[in-house]
Amino acid sequence: MSEQYTNEELYARFRFGNADIKYIADLVRPELQRRTRRSHSLSVEEQVLIALRFYASGSFYQVVGDSIGVDKSTVSKVVKALSVTLASLVNQFVCFPRDDQISQTKRKFLLLGSMPNTIGVIGCTRYINRKGRHSINIQLVGDADLLITNCVVKWPGSVHNARILRENGIILGGSAYPLLLWLMTPFLAPNTPEQAHFNTAHSKTRCAIERLNGVLKRRFACLNYLRVEPQGVCNIILACIVLHNIATKRNVPLCDEVNDAPAEPAENEDIPPTFSQNERVTDHAVRDAIVRNYF
Repeated sequence: MSEQYTNEELYARFRFGNADIKYIADLVRPELQRRTRRSHSLSVEEQVLIALRFYASGSFYQVVGDSIGVDKSTVSKVVKALSVTLASLVNQFVCFPRDDQISQTKRKFLLLGSMPNTIGVIGCTRYINRKGRHSINIQLVGDADLLITNCVVKWPGSVHNARILRENGIILGGSAYPLLLWLMTPFLAPNTPEQAHFNTAHSKTRCAIERLNGVLKRRFACLNYLRVEPQGVCNIILACIVLHNIATKRNVPLCDEVNDAPAEPAENEDIPPTFSQNERVTDHAVRDAIVRNYF
């Protein structure tokens, strides 16, 4: 099916080029081929293109089906199956830098905003479905290359274990987050030039998470307007996170073509998920030491 498009058309319609689509198809083939043999229906490549078209456009299943030549129910089944399969690969594609990658990660953040010892930036976005009745909190940690290194996709009210990192470096979070040994937040009221310089570097470095969220939503317009039932939303979001990291690692260009589906922006809030009480341990000493030694 992909042969009928130029590479530019593939990027515009599906957000991936021909080689990338083949890579994704090979990745999900073991699971989807099992289903295909059982149903004698679509090839794995066709299923991948159908799901990618939905992720990229965010259109109704009927519209996606009409553009590819399949019916609405087929699109629904394919999107569900591929989303579940991709979501199951999240631990393979979303992980903190390995020990041999830590130094390079810190160096890139230092170059980005002059913030030392940083291995990640954290932020939270709330996605609301088309009726405004259900929302999902998505907490992402990203690196300076906009690669997602940790994700938490949960319903509001879920208790999240805050200790996602114990050593090797610090993560930068907004003022809504608690100040922890490994999680540095800005000074709410800086009263020295050094603290002000820390806040400037913190803000400049942490903008990476805002850019990451922006790229994620531009690449996969379905995240701007969740047209599916609540039970399927988490898998679709996780699937897009996996695909984002695949695109980032493979240097897939971001297509700036205007989406053909009406967009309803997700609600952006830097409100972290509820932290379990035993994780609410603040430590000003680490932040003060960074200010003293670097600013």
